[in-house]
Amino acid sequence: MRLPPALAPLRHPLFRSLWLANVTVSLGMWMQSTTAGWLMTSLSPNALMVSMVQAATVLPIFLFVLPAGAMADIVDRRVLLLCTQSWMLLAATALTVMTMLGLTTAWSLLGLIFALGTGTAMNAPAWGTVMAESVPRSDLVQAVALNGVGFNIARAVGPALAGILLLVTGPQLTFGFNAAAYVSVIGVLFFWKRPKSTSSLPPEHLISAMKVGVRYVRHTRSVQAAMWRAGLYFAPCAALWATLPLIVRNQLGLGAGTFGLLLGLMGVGGVTAGLVLPNLRAKFQRGQIVFLASLLSCAGMALMSVARGWIPAAIAMVMFGLGWVAAASVAQGAAQLAAPAWVRSRALSIYQLSFNFALVVGTFFWGWLATSVGLSTTLLAATGVGLLLAVFGRLFNIDASDGIPGTPVPFTAPKIEEVAPTLAPVLSRMRGRVMESQHYRVAPNDKDAFIATMAELREVRGRSGAVLWHLGEDVSDPDHWVEMWWVENWTDHLREDSRHSDVDRQVMARALAFHQDGAPPPTRRFLAVTPHRQPGSRV
Repeated sequence: MRLPPALAPLRHPLFRSLWLANVTVSLGMWMQSTTAGWLMTSLSPNALMVSMVQAATVLPIFLFVLPAGAMADIVDRRVLLLCTQSWMLLAATALTVMTMLGLTTAWSLLGLIFALGTGTAMNAPAWGTVMAESVPRSDLVQAVALNGVGFNIARAVGPALAGILLLVTGPQLTFGFNAAAYVSVIGVLFFWKRPKSTSSLPPEHLISAMKVGVRYVRHTRSVQAAMWRAGLYFAPCAALWATLPLIVRNQLGLGAGTFGLLLGLMGVGGVTAGLVLPNLRAKFQRGQIVFLASLLSCAGMALMSVARGWIPAAIAMVMFGLGWVAAASVAQGAAQLAAPAWVRSRALSIYQLSFNFALVVGTFFWGWLATSVGLSTTLLAATGVGLLLAVFGRLFNIDASDGIPGTPVPFTAPKIEEVAPTLAPVLSRMRGRVMESQHYRVAPNDKDAFIATMAELREVRGRSGAVLWHLGEDVSDPDHWVEMWWVENWTDHLREDSRHSDVDRQVMARALAFHQDGAPPPTRRFLAVTPHRQPGSRV
């Protein structure tokens, strides 16, 4: 049976298994989050301690997501995921057992929630990359959208189910369900026979890998554009998250049941967005979809600001949920499409860090503003800011691409000088920087075009790991130019060629085409050496 376009990624067995396991884990996470907040009101009924439950969940993202992204790119992702899921299983099991025995205190609850948040942060980049591995490139954006659908199904059902179990059995059963959910993911990962990749190159070092990831994003406009579009959307739209409980209680005059219902209706909107995204992508570009999603979410916030009954509030939440999932799915899909496999987890971790930063800062800001000027005024202000940022965000193009690896472009690289026999045995252990240089002889009439091409080449070197880059003109021979760039270590130098995309190779070919007088001289490489400081030296 042929699946509809919205469900097309589910035809791939690995993605289907991972998606079902992820829905189960998301359901357990929402149940655990709801139960932990409620339990804290009994253990330590003050606003600060209750708010720290959410802080303990979010803080690990800022502490660990960058090294998690680097680890996901330099170790076997399946093994890393098995470790992170097992860590969360142990933390969730400990929370369940301690609650059953009546040993859970406010601080032990926060500690275990922090441990679960740490596992989530370490898991997220590898999980996003594995989900991308499990479908062809043509299905990637819809696979991200389906993840959003599953998350919103869990958001719609989890809090309500947790509330029922809390009334019937107490918190231990919901914590136990969360622990059992991790078993389903571990089972899928354990039986997954992921093809092992072999490489003759030495493994990357963790710190160096993190730096390379940051440099890649810094020199890749398409990933930066996705980060900007996500941040410009989440910062104003965080206002509704920050104020929704107070809106239900004070503005609508309703209770906890309505709060759960509105969260569920937002989930309904998110599920709907995931199902209609294929039709939208057939008619609109990615940037246009994010813009329209921003308008829809802003309209939802505006309607909520004037709502005085549950019906308009329900409509507002459905509209907001539609825009939320559409914008989040398309922006994250754009970030993943823009990054090649060798750095995808690192790029995704930096993307996740940026949008979580925008979300947290926005939540605190709009919460503070609401205490000063009121709920309705705050939502109207957020709506206005959201509309302005949606228009401003169109300056960041998420439809373009800096290019990702594919079929090699016909390109003859300049020769590289052979390694001296005396240095060959120690190079793999060298941790100092490596300087590389390439010489060009350029006709005077081509000078301006050559400099413009070299500006593009600078971005190419940066994406493949260059720490510094310089272009020099010979003062005694104006036709002679030298390009110099530094990489972190010998391992990064060996990996440079494998990091070049088709677009990168085209830029390199255009730069070499300016060279006159036959083949360009070989690329030369120099190891950084720090001489011992002599007494009395001022340098």
